[in-house]
Amino acid sequence: MDIPYTVSARKDTGLYNGKLGLWLFLASEVMLFGGLFSALVLIRVGNAVWPPAGTPELNVALATFNTAVLITSSVTAILSWASLAKKDLGGFKKYMGITIVCGFIFLMAKSFEYYGKLSHGVVPSTNVFMGVYYTMTFLHVLHVIGGLAVMIYLWGPGSKMWHTNPGRFSNRIECTGLYWHFVDLVWIFLFPVLYLL
Repeated sequence: MDIPYTVSARKDTGLYNGKLGLWLFLASEVMLFGGLFSALVLIRVGNAVWPPAGTPELNVALATFNTAVLITSSVTAILSWASLAKKDLGGFKKYMGITIVCGFIFLMAKSFEYYGKLSHGVVPSTNVFMGVYYTMTFLHVLHVIGGLAVMIYLWGPGSKMWHTNPGRFSNRIECTGLYWHFVDLVWIFLFPVLYLL
C-alpha cells in the first residue's frame, strides 16, 4: 500500500506530507529558540552591565567567518535541489557535497572556539552570559550535526531513491534544504545578538 501525498500536494493544504510535517516541526523549533531568545532579552534587560564585567571577549572574526560559511551552504543547498529539478544527479552530488563540507567547516571552527574558551577555564558557570552563550550555541551545533547526518545519508546511500522514485527523493532534498535554511537563519540571529550587541 502506497502512502498518499508523498510526491503530490494535498488538496486541503497545497503541500505534500513531508513538507507539511516539516513546517509543523519548524514551528516547534521556532518556539524553542524563540523562548531562548526571549529569556536572553529578559536577562539582558535585568542587568545594568552586559555582558557582565570580566566576561572574556568572543571571537567575532571567527563567528563572521562561520556566518559566511553557513550562508554559502544555504546557497549550495538550493543549488543541489535545483540540480534535481534539472534531472542532474551529478550536480546534486556536487552541490550537496559542498553543503556538507561547509557544515563540517562550521563545526570545526566552532570546536576551535569552544576549545579556546574551555582550555582557559571559561565554562557555562563562569557567568550568566557564558551560560547563555554555551546553551544557545551548543543547541545550534546539535541542529547542525542533525542536518549533516541527514544530508550525508541522502548524498550517499539515500540517493539510490533517485533511480526508483525521483519525485519523492527531490521532496526529501527540498525538506532537508528547508531545515538547513532554518538552522542558518537561527545562526544569523545568534551572531549579532551574542557577538556584536
